[in-house]
Amino acid sequence: MSDTLLSVKGVETYYGNIRALSGVDVEVKKGEIVSLIGANGAGKSTLMMTICGSPQARAGTVTFDGEDITRLPMHMIARRRIAQSPEGRRIFPRMTVYENLQMGASLDNLKYFNEDVEKIYTLFPRLKERQTQRGGTLSGGEQQMLSIGRALMARPKLLLLDEPSLGLAPLIVKGIFDAIKVLNREQGLTVFLVEQNAFAALKLSDRAYVMVNGQVTMSGSGRELLANPEVRAAYLEGGRH
Repeated sequence: MSDTLLSVKGVETYYGNIRALSGVDVEVKKGEIVSLIGANGAGKSTLMMTICGSPQARAGTVTFDGEDITRLPMHMIARRRIAQSPEGRRIFPRMTVYENLQMGASLDNLKYFNEDVEKIYTLFPRLKERQTQRGGTLSGGEQQMLSIGRALMARPKLLLLDEPSLGLAPLIVKGIFDAIKVLNREQGLTVFLVEQNAFAALKLSDRAYVMVNGQVTMSGSGRELLANPEVRAAYLEGGRH
C-alpha cells in the first residue's frame, strides 16, 4: 500500500481564461510536513483551493489516500478528512471561541467532541482563557490559533495551512510553528503548508517545493532548499536567520 497521502499530477487551474497553475506536480506522504514557498501571487493559495475543490482543476488529477478527488465538490472533499486553515483566518467573528470550535467539529465524530476541544486547549492554552470571547475580539495570533483549532476539530488526515504566519509578530509565529511541530511529531498529523516566511517553513519541513508563476520550479528536503543559493537569494536574504 502506498504511503503517499496526497498526489497532485499535471494540475492546471484557471480563473476564467487566465491560467493560474501550469502542470503542477506535488506529493505529500503520510506523516510528513511539506511546505510550498514562493512569492506573493505565485499560485500557492490557488493550489490549496484546487485541492479543496474550488476552483476545480481543468486538467491533471488530485488524488487523496488513493482516491481521485479532482471532480468532487468541496463538501465531499472535506468529508474525506482534509481540513484547511485558510489564508486570512476566516473565523466566525460574532461567535465565541468555543462556538467556532463547534463549527469545525465533524458530525461523524461528535462523541469525541469534548476530548477534542480539550486537546485544542492544551495545544493553545490562550484559547481556553478566551473560550467565551467572540472571535472578532481576539488578537491576530489568537485568531490564527482558533483557525487552526477549528480545522483540527474535523480530526483531519491532512491539514492544509495557508499562510499561518501572515501579519503576526515573530514570537507568535514561533508559537504557531511549534504547535505544528507538536501535532506532527506527537499525533502523526500530515501537514501541507503554504508560507511566505520561507525560513520558518523550510526549517520545519521534511520536504518543500518552490513555486514561481504557477509552476513548481524546485523541490527537495527542507534542509537542501535552506542551503540552496538560488533559494537563499530569492527568499531568504534579509530574512530570519
